[in-house]
Amino acid sequence: MTGETADKFILLLVLVGSIGIHEWAHAVTADKLGDPLPRSEGRVTLNPLAHADPIGTFLIPLLVIFLSPGFAVIGWGKPVRISLPNEKTRVRDDLLVTAAGPFSNLCIALLTAVVAGVAFGVAGEVHEQVKKLVEIVITLNCVLLLFNLLPIPPLDGSHFLKYALRMKEETYAKLASYGFIILILLINLKPFQAMLYKGIAFSTGLCFDLMLTTSALFTQVGG
Repeated sequence: MTGETADKFILLLVLVGSIGIHEWAHAVTADKLGDPLPRSEGRVTLNPLAHADPIGTFLIPLLVIFLSPGFAVIGWGKPVRISLPNEKTRVRDDLLVTAAGPFSNLCIALLTAVVAGVAFGVAGEVHEQVKKLVEIVITLNCVLLLFNLLPIPPLDGSHFLKYALRMKEETYAKLASYGFIILILLINLKPFQAMLYKGIAFSTGLCFDLMLTTSALFTQVGG
């Protein structure tokens, strides 16, 4: 197995794990808010296979990762179904459950940056493969964070748009039926690509700066 092929397999594994944590965050938040549906369907688990969609988590990512040059990835998990049983707090609960997914990816990116910074600072010399793994985890989770915040159904960001515009459920459902087509059109537009790349560069840059700062701090402490 070549180094490039190994990197692509690592990217796929990180993607599957990160998607699993993203969906678990939705499920566990709903569970804590008193929604019994995610637990009854076996979604309150960190087992990534419980959250995997055969097409979105495996087939599409495999094709994109192994047929595209460089760092290219797209994928999604099986949506967590929620019932929002408490009518008085339904909007709040929906927004909290929705925000939990992208927030989990932010936490993964930041936690990886801090842990890697501490490890690099203490160890001094680090194997290139370890550095590459850290880069993949941070970059991929920043991609998932920003991508899921797009206000396009069925992505998480669309829930915030729905409540901001006081959109009717029927209108939202109709818009969601065209969501995949809208996404395909957008990701092929150069202005949209440029905007997304800038967002990814900014967020990953903050994480790498945090990692370097943490590494320098622990290098000084160790010295």
